[in-house]
Amino acid sequence: MDTSIGTILHLAVFTIMALAAIMFALFVVTAKDVVRAALSLVFTMFVVAGLYILLNAQFLGVVQVLVYIGAIGVLILFAVMLTKKEFGTDAE
Repeated sequence: MDTSIGTILHLAVFTIMALAAIMFALFVVTAKDVVRAALSLVFTMFVVAGLYILLNAQFLGVVQVLVYIGAIGVLILFAVMLTKKEFGTDAE
């Protein structure tokens, strides 16, 4: 096994990004506010795109950013913002 500085740094960056993806994904599921959940989903998709690029799948990383973050993330945020229910208020 190659234990050079580059390999150790690559593994450390991968571990940090994987833990960030798990953290943001858990926040998507547990968030009570829909806007924060949608933004957390976008951050999760960014981290996954970074993982693709880190694993030498640059095309998948770029497609992840363009399609999922660009289109679906904006679509989710617009759907959340255009709903009739007011979010962030204490009135239930």
